Amino acid sequence: MPRTILILAAIAALFYVALCLALLLAQRSFIYYPQPKSAGDDGPMLTLDVDGERLLVSTRANTGPGAVIYFGGNAENVSHSLPTLAQAFPERSVFAMNYRGYGGSTGKPSESGLIADALALFDRVHVDHPQIIVIGRSLGSGVAIHIASERPVERLVLVTPYDSLLTIAAGQFGFFPLRWLMLDKFESWRYAPKITSPTRLIAAQNDEVIPYASTKSLYDRFRPFVASMTLIPGVGHNSISESPEYISAIGGNSTGGP
Repeated sequence: MPRTILILAAIAALFYVALCLALLLAQRSFIYYPQPKSAGDDGPMLTLDVDGERLLVSTRANTGPGAVIYFGGNAENVSHSLPTLAQAFPERSVFAMNYRGYGGSTGKPSESGLIADALALFDRVHVDHPQIIVIGRSLGSGVAIHIASERPVERLVLVTPYDSLLTIAAGQFGFFPLRWLMLDKFESWRYAPKITSPTRLIAAQNDEVIPYASTKSLYDRFRPFVASMTLIPGVGHNSISESPEYISAIGGNSTGGP
């Protein structure tokens, strides 16, 4: 009997190690869902070359010094968000990043790659547009907050943001040692205390992907009077932009306070 127990324990341990290895190798397929460039995505594009990859940035041009840079969700075709962004910011140019592997951009997405691309885009846009609002939605909130911690952002808007992808993943894969397995943690909480630009966090009341506790935890990391938080009622993670309140929420001025 003891030998049988040892054999079963060894089999279970090997199975667990195999699952950990599978999760390590396949984890990015759980984070990123690249959307291809569709037939209708033939609007103006800015081309950006970063680390040997060619990035396509969907654009809406406008005159003046102001611009909006938008980082979308993990399964979003950002070109489809241009009309909403243009309506919210009619006097600004709009730039929406197609992540590596998304919308005709080359390469494969990773946290380090997305951050490098985002910094390069900001620097490119900032040459002609000294006043830049940065918006990040869902996955893109982790990109946006990182950029705002390193660049002179006029205002930061985070839609359905999280404190860390690690904590979100732990809710689904808590049986695994994710702290050592996860390659792309997007730990937004590390960057929040560095932000000095007025910031607005926008949460969905019925968010089924990002728990409100995660958004609130991120909000609590900001310095006093830097961030405000808006809760849009009756919407979920993917339907928040369909709310009549969405455009005013992303376009309004941010002031400190919950």
